[in-house]
Amino acid sequence: MAMDFQGRVAIVTGAGGGLGRLHALALAQRGAKVVVNDLGGALDGSGSSATAAQKVVDEIRAAGGEAMASAASVTDFEAVQAMVQQAVDAWGRVDILVNNAGILRDKSFAKMDMADFRLVVDVHLMGAANCSKAVWPHMQAQNYGRIVMTTSSTGLYGNFGQANYGAAKLAQVGLMQTLAIEGAKNNIRVNALAPTAATRMTAGLLPEPVLEALKPEAVVPAMLVLAHESAPTRTILCAGAGGFEAAHITMTEGLYLGIGETVPEELAARLAEVTAREGEQVPGGGSVQGQVEVGKAMQAHGH
Repeated sequence: MAMDFQGRVAIVTGAGGGLGRLHALALAQRGAKVVVNDLGGALDGSGSSATAAQKVVDEIRAAGGEAMASAASVTDFEAVQAMVQQAVDAWGRVDILVNNAGILRDKSFAKMDMADFRLVVDVHLMGAANCSKAVWPHMQAQNYGRIVMTTSSTGLYGNFGQANYGAAKLAQVGLMQTLAIEGAKNNIRVNALAPTAATRMTAGLLPEPVLEALKPEAVVPAMLVLAHESAPTRTILCAGAGGFEAAHITMTEGLYLGIGETVPEELAARLAEVTAREGEQVPGGGSVQGQVEVGKAMQAHGH
């Protein structure tokens, strides 16, 4: 069965170039009506121009699809609300949000200006939160929604010189975890995509054969799976160069050491047992940690 998006309305942020553009084109090609959002700024977030988004809209229309451009900044909640309303006024609904907009201000943490830290967090995290908040009531009302966050291996595992970007990217996973739980009753599924792709964010860093393998096109199938009506929820899907993996935030079985004077020393001595991964689980929600800890305590005291 071909994955069909006929009758669906999608918003893709940061869709004026790179991965976002390919996301928008793929959704449109499979029948979705698409809002192409892009501030049209430089890689560091400076400047703006509506032409980037409009060019992608023109591409979609030339191929027989339906699209509209938006130059709203994802950091401006009122502008984002107006963009969502524009889509609803034109097409009656919003089914899919792909939070893809982002900027880079790379520097080692020692040399990083805190204004650059804040701006990167504002675009990636607050941008995703603003857009998700703006579509949320519409998705609740229609009992249908698919939200894709864009996380990163930098957020999941770290990368030198990207403290701001990594913090913002893992924060999107935290946002996803709770929105997936809160959205479940209204059939709103929320997932995260961790792409590895050669775009203007990675230009000049890698040799040619590697760049060829890391075509951003290779990431798009993962986005389509997460945006489709058959999507999972609370999944972190990694994609790049034709390979697909999943990342999990797990919790180990750990140990019960109780409360007492010598617990710090015992914990230090037995830390390897606490961090051992045999029998680890992916908790279904934040309360699981407390349940496991209280369970160990009750068991130790014979309750």
